[in-house]
Amino acid sequence: MNGGTRSLRGGLRVAVLALLWGSTFLWIELALRGLSPLQVTFVRCVLGALVLVVGCQVAGHRLPRGIAVWRHIVVAAFFCNALPFALFSLGQQSVGSGLAGVLNATTPLWSLALGLALGSERGLSPVRLVGLLLGFAGTILIFAPWRTTGAASWGALAIIGAAASYAVAFTYMGRTLVRKGTPTISLSAAQLVAASGLTAVAMPIGGLRSIDPGPTVVVAAIVLSVFCTAITFHLTYRIINDEGATSAAVVGYLLPVVSVLLGAVVLGEEIGVRVVLGMAVVLVGVGMTRRQPRVAVTEEPAPGGQAAESPAAGGRPEARRTDLEDVR
Repeated sequence: MNGGTRSLRGGLRVAVLALLWGSTFLWIELALRGLSPLQVTFVRCVLGALVLVVGCQVAGHRLPRGIAVWRHIVVAAFFCNALPFALFSLGQQSVGSGLAGVLNATTPLWSLALGLALGSERGLSPVRLVGLLLGFAGTILIFAPWRTTGAASWGALAIIGAAASYAVAFTYMGRTLVRKGTPTISLSAAQLVAASGLTAVAMPIGGLRSIDPGPTVVVAAIVLSVFCTAITFHLTYRIINDEGATSAAVVGYLLPVVSVLLGAVVLGEEIGVRVVLGMAVVLVGVGMTRRQPRVAVTEEPAPGGQAAESPAAGGRPEARRTDLEDVR
């Protein structure tokens, strides 16, 4: 396969992932018309797990074995699936799908803040620091706490909590699960199986109410589970393995655009000038935090008198990747 074909395939994967992931908030909004937030979460985890387990079997792989790896999978499932899925469903009871997608774009900001708190982010450049502050300033602009009718509600706080939970999960997964020799489809399937179990335990709290399974609700729940959970979850891992973490990270910039457009076109949601401006500020801030300093490459004589392989000579020096990039 030549470089142009590979690049085209990679671009199509990113576009498909952005469309599926960005439409998640639309399908949650529709599913909530007949299901409770916890029911949406449970159906999403169970059906998504079923699809990936079947895919795992078809691919000739098995679920991971060993108490140690499953302990890590359960923790990752809580912070990456069960908790944020529930918070998104809870939050979208009062927050539109477009705004939910915008607030979800703050995940990289929380990841950087977490890295600073844990000491894993050292030597923060002025550009990234400004981006971090700018991103949170954009979030405040969206919330508009000075307005009694602003978006600063419990629903918006729940979605912010979901974005922060993703950041915790990405950091944890990058340290304990990613690139440890387990096939990506086995990891993603096992993680959704664990998330299904965690959600099932919580069902008596608010998931046993009567449901209204109309056609729209059923279709929304199936699309959300199969396409926006199972396929999206695994496709993210595939992009990382085949195209690198940078290609997967690009999706984060496209999610708000997709969610806002779908919310406006399909659900008739109105997005004011303040929210659009806040979204732009958040995305600029996120983009600045993703910038990595250039590392000077010096050629040193290799054993035998030959020069070490450099980028100019076709070499592939490895660049440091943040924990967030390792899993997105």
